[in-house]
Amino acid sequence: MSGKTNVWARRKARRALLQAVYQWQLSGNELAAIHADFHDGEALKKADTDFFDELLNKVVRESAALDAAYAASLDRQVEQLDQVERALLRLATAEFMCRIDIPFRVVINEYVDLAKSFGATDSFKYINGVLDKIAANLRAVEVEAAARG
Repeated sequence: MSGKTNVWARRKARRALLQAVYQWQLSGNELAAIHADFHDGEALKKADTDFFDELLNKVVRESAALDAAYAASLDRQVEQLDQVERALLRLATAEFMCRIDIPFRVVINEYVDLAKSFGATDSFKYINGVLDKIAANLRAVEVEAAARG
């Protein structure tokens, strides 16, 4: 998408991303197959497809590095996360790392909202706490500036 960012299109893309990453984690299908499923279906209608493609590619290709980046912020092993939590944390971490144009608070709010919709009861509280820690590590300057006012 060019010009001004369409918040709703990006939100729709994040919702589809959660579903795509969850599907990939469970099925182990190739990136091309998951990409085709979502681009051929209804999930990306009116979504920011460039954003979807960028983050899906990053998560699938760099999942181990993403897991390592947020592992220190957890109170358990990465392997003990449920599949929705793992998908949310991979996506948010990818967004923190490669989309510095998006404020950290926006990233946190968007993925907490997705956790409320798709996660287990109250898992959004856990996701919120972990994302706060990840943001403090990956976006330290931005987080410190926001804390100062």
